[in-house]
Amino acid sequence: MTTTTRVVLPAPPAARPAPTPGRAKRRKDRAGYLFLLPWFIGMLFTVIPFVASLYLAFTDYNLLNAPQWIGLENFQEMYRDPLLRQSLKVTFIYTFVSVPLSLVVALGVAMLLNQGVRGLPVYRAIFYLPSLLGGSVAVVLLWRYIFGLDGVVNAFLGWFGIDGPGWTSDPDYALTTLIVLHIWTFGSPMVIFLAGLRQIPTMYYEAASVDGASKWRQFRSVTLPLLSPIIFFNLIQSLISSFQTFTQGFIMSGGTGGPADSTMFYNLYLYQQGFSQFNMGYAAAMAWMLLVIIAVFTALNFLAAKYWVFYDN
Repeated sequence: MTTTTRVVLPAPPAARPAPTPGRAKRRKDRAGYLFLLPWFIGMLFTVIPFVASLYLAFTDYNLLNAPQWIGLENFQEMYRDPLLRQSLKVTFIYTFVSVPLSLVVALGVAMLLNQGVRGLPVYRAIFYLPSLLGGSVAVVLLWRYIFGLDGVVNAFLGWFGIDGPGWTSDPDYALTTLIVLHIWTFGSPMVIFLAGLRQIPTMYYEAASVDGASKWRQFRSVTLPLLSPIIFFNLIQSLISSFQTFTQGFIMSGGTGGPADSTMFYNLYLYQQGFSQFNMGYAAAMAWMLLVIIAVFTALNFLAAKYWVFYDN
């Protein structure tokens, strides 16, 4: 008689249901919020000062006595303040001249470094270094020495018989000197441009070459459109940073905004009102006006972006 043994195999595990699109999206959202959590925590420490500054903008406050509510008088005084208009003029000239020139130089250097240059990390570090130091006190003092009346620039011009002006003490050249300093610190946007250039597929350039496109045509029709999101990002970053310029004007002029208020940046005048004249209510109103100015120009750039920024998706 033969005995048959039955082997019972375990049932296969139930297949896990595939995640739905909604569940996958929520999972990604949770990861995003997790990375943003430090920023949200830090924001909690700025909410109270942020709200307090809005209240102080409508008060007369000198840091010594309790704030006195005066309504819109600070904003009305801003409309009548000639030095505030001068600070706006200086800041606008500085921003709308230095930002485009800095981006052009940064893009040009990035394209040169993208041509397979040997020792690329070394050159990249050298060009990036000024952007780390450009707003520091030491570099501005060095810049003041180089462009002083007896500085390096005038010594160089003297070899050719040219009597150079006091670049930092002449109202006609002081702001230009600071614009040159800003252009010199092009390293940060340059590194971002270089990363963007290296992400452009070479097949686009190969196809353009087959069609007989020149290098200039390839730059206009391939490089600029595909690099436009990077250009837009650098533009917004540089625009916001330039409107907030303070250290360069403060150190170059010794905190006075001179010569003849030619380097009186908006933030420098705000500092004078708040911490030199103790007119903190007026300074708070100026700070909120600067916020509005930056928000307006940022919004205008976002509105204009749909006409020139190209996203491949």
